[in-house]
Amino acid sequence: MKRRSEALRTVEANSFDVCVIGGGATGSGCALDSQLRGLNTVQFEAADFASATSSTSTKMVHGGVRYFEQALRRVDPAEYKVVKRALRERIRMLKNAPFLTRTMVFIAPCFGWIEAARYEIGLKLYDWLAGAARLSPSHFLSRDEALRRLPALNPERVVGAVAYADGQFDDARYNITLVKTFTEAGGEALNYVRVSGFEKRTDGKIHAVQVEDQLSHRRFVVRARAFVNATGPHADTIRHMATPGIPDRMRLSKGVHILLPLEVLRSSDALLIPKTEDGRVLFAIPWLGRLLVGTTEDEVTIHDDLFLMSEEVDYLLRHLNRYLSQPVTPDQVVSGSAGARPLVSSDNSQNTKKLARDHLVEFDPESGLISAMGGKWTTYRAMAEDTINAVQKYLNGSMTECLTKKFPLDGSEGYSPGYWQSLMRQFGLSESTAQHLAGKFGTRASEVMELATLDEQLARPLVEGLAPVRAEVVFAARVEMAMSIEDVLARRLGLELYGWRESMRAAPVVATLLAREFDWSEAAEREAVDQYLERKRQFIRKAGMASEQGER
Repeated sequence: MKRRSEALRTVEANSFDVCVIGGGATGSGCALDSQLRGLNTVQFEAADFASATSSTSTKMVHGGVRYFEQALRRVDPAEYKVVKRALRERIRMLKNAPFLTRTMVFIAPCFGWIEAARYEIGLKLYDWLAGAARLSPSHFLSRDEALRRLPALNPERVVGAVAYADGQFDDARYNITLVKTFTEAGGEALNYVRVSGFEKRTDGKIHAVQVEDQLSHRRFVVRARAFVNATGPHADTIRHMATPGIPDRMRLSKGVHILLPLEVLRSSDALLIPKTEDGRVLFAIPWLGRLLVGTTEDEVTIHDDLFLMSEEVDYLLRHLNRYLSQPVTPDQVVSGSAGARPLVSSDNSQNTKKLARDHLVEFDPESGLISAMGGKWTTYRAMAEDTINAVQKYLNGSMTECLTKKFPLDGSEGYSPGYWQSLMRQFGLSESTAQHLAGKFGTRASEVMELATLDEQLARPLVEGLAPVRAEVVFAARVEMAMSIEDVLARRLGLELYGWRESMRAAPVVATLLAREFDWSEAAEREAVDQYLERKRQFIRKAGMASEQGER
C-alpha cells in the first residue's frame, strides 16, 4: 500500500471504472475482485479499514452449525443455502491466506444419550453437506475422552461429547490483507474518507461521488463508471443518499464478545455451548493466547452506541459457567468487543436471530447504485463475486472470469507453517515474536523486521514480556495506512483485544512512534494518548468493571 498522502494525490487526479464505498470485508472483497477483472477501482472507507463489523466477529470461518440446525428444524431452504455456500467458501478462505487461518476442533458436551445421538447425526449431516470441502470428520467422544480434551468441564452431567471441525481466522488482519492485496494489484484505497453525496448525469445515473477527507476536512470529487455500496450496517444510508425515499432493507444485530485468560478452558479445542436460555449457540474459542467467548444477538439501530455492557458480560459468563467446574467471574475478563451485524430482511416482524445470513445484491435502476447487503465473513468472497458480476452487467453486459477463488492474499506466497523459524534465525527473534509476526504478516514479516535492522530500537518489545515489536507500528503507518493509536493496537497488531491493560500500557509508545512518522507536535502526541486512554476507560466502565482494569 502507498502512504496515505500519496494515495490521496493519486485518487484526486484520476477517474475510475468502479468506486467501492466501504472498507470492511465485503467492500475489500469487492475491490479486489473488481481490480483483478481489469476494472480500475478505487475504495473509500469513512473510518479505518475493518473498524466496525469486520473486526468484531467470532473469528470463525464456518458454515454455521446453528443455521444448519435451523434449516433442518424449520425445513428452511434459505438457511440451507447459506450453510452450503459457506462450507464451500470456508476452504477457500483457509487456502487463500494460510498464515491468518487454521482448522479448529469444536467440542459439544452432551448431558444425555438422546442429545448425544442428535448432535452426532446433525454434525454428520454438516460433514456431508461440506462434501469435498470437509475439513475432518465429526465423531463421538466418550465421557473420559471429552474430559481429557476439555479438562475444565464440569464432569457431573457429561455423558460424552461430539467433536467436529470448522475454521478460525484473524478477522481484522484478514481485512487489512485484502486491502493490501487489492492495492498490490493496482487499486487505490483510502481510509478516513467519507462519501458525503453523489453527482448524477441528466439521466439520473450516478457519475461521481463527493468525498471528504476526515483528517484534513478537505473535500473533492471522484468520478467513476459504476458505484458499489458495501457499507454493511450503513447500507441504507448510502441507498437513501442515491435515491431518497427508497425503503430500508437493513436489520442490525448487536454481537458482543469477551476475552478471558486461556487457562479458563485449559484446552486447544473450542467449546460449543449448543443452547442458551434464549435459544442461541455460544462459543468459547482459544484465539491468539486468549479465550474468546460469544456472542449475543440483540436488535439495535444505526444510531446506537455499541459498547460491551455489564449485563452482556453476565449473560455470557452465566452460560459458560454451566459447563465449567470452576466458575469464571467478571474480574477475569481481560478485554471485549461489540459490533453490529448487517442482516437483510423484508419482514419487519422477524427476530434478528432467526434471519438467514444470506446476502443480497441490489441494483437500483434509478441511480445505478449497486448495493451488497447482508452476508457474513465466511461468504465475503462469494458476495463480492456476485456484486462484481452485477457491476460488469451494468457496465457492458459481459462477464469476465472471477479470479478470487484461488488467489493467494498478500503474505501467502512462499508461506509454510514453519516460516516463523526462518524469522527466528534471520533476525534473532524469540519464538513468540517470530510466531506472532508470521501470523500477522505472513512472508511480509521479513519486511517488518528489516526496519529494525536500520533502527535497532524498533526491535524492542512494544510491551515488555509480550510478542509485538515496535517495528510493527512503523510498518503499519508506512505500509498499511494506520493513522491512529487505535488503528495500530486494535486492527494492525491485535493487542487491544488481547488485553485492555496491555494496550493502554502500549499507547504512549505507539503515539511516540506515530508522532515521528506524521510529524505530530508534543501536544498532539499527548492528546492522542489521552483520547485513546479515555475511550478504553469508557468501554471498561460500560462493561461494569473498574476503570483501573486496563491499568493494573
